[in-house]
Amino acid sequence: MTGERVRAELVAVLTAVDDGRPLVLTADQGRSLPSGPLRTEHRSMQAGLQAWVEQQTGHHLGYVEQLYTFADPDRSVAGGRVVSVSYLGLTRAAGDAGHGWRDWYAFFPWEDRRPGSPGPTVLQETVTPLLDAWARGARSDGERERRQLRTDVCFALDGRPWAPELVLQRYELLYEAGLLPESGGATTDDPAPGSDGEDRPGVPGERMAGDHRRILSTGLARLRAKIQYHPVVFELMPDTFTLGQLQVAVEAIAGQAVHKQNFRRLVTQQDLVEPTGETDSDTGGRPARLYRFRRGVLDERGVAGTKLPRTR
Repeated sequence: MTGERVRAELVAVLTAVDDGRPLVLTADQGRSLPSGPLRTEHRSMQAGLQAWVEQQTGHHLGYVEQLYTFADPDRSVAGGRVVSVSYLGLTRAAGDAGHGWRDWYAFFPWEDRRPGSPGPTVLQETVTPLLDAWARGARSDGERERRQLRTDVCFALDGRPWAPELVLQRYELLYEAGLLPESGGATTDDPAPGSDGEDRPGVPGERMAGDHRRILSTGLARLRAKIQYHPVVFELMPDTFTLGQLQVAVEAIAGQAVHKQNFRRLVTQQDLVEPTGETDSDTGGRPARLYRFRRGVLDERGVAGTKLPRTR
């Protein structure tokens, strides 16, 4: 009996922030993330990832960390099974914002809760009613309660707080409920109305090939969690910046506002930044002081981590 052939695929979740927009680098006109198989000529997985990203997008990778390995049994193609090794990459400039860069929230509109964003409306008018209907369609009271509890926790309903880092849990809940095109309609154990061959209503958000949107949600979840304890946000900033620009970048990643004075107090009191002695006059008001990241923080607090301000 011949064993199943397993192929390793390298996938990049490369992120930048441009003018308050959190961006991800995509390939195939936004339908997938830069990816490709690990080949014998690649001296390492990261070298292979670099090669595929440069070949497909023309972009050079900077900061990179391994994200997650996806090896589900249903990740198979003709002739074998695919194991995807994903990486999170951060860059300080998106360059040509039209060259494969897409807004994070085009794929997850419900994740953007900043003032003026469509996220709260999408959640209230589309996501919540569809999930409520899914919960009510359960076959038993116990299953209905379980579904409703997951919905309440993931989407901050019934007085619960919003947890920005639960991006993957929210995506997988929508997938299980059959509300994403990737899930192909209703779940197999839920013969809810609309699962009899008709198109079932779904939530807004651009589709991606295979499970690349799931991988993307994992990357956003990692980044949102990491900015709470490590100064990784500075990998997305230019060499010099104002505190206002830094706050905008944090809010873009977190998808919600932070308290201005508390944010500035925490950043300065932890010695995360140092003034350059220069100002930026292109702020639309009084010139703002320019700062730079104090990289000595990485050595001083490499073990304990660096607490960054939590979002509201």
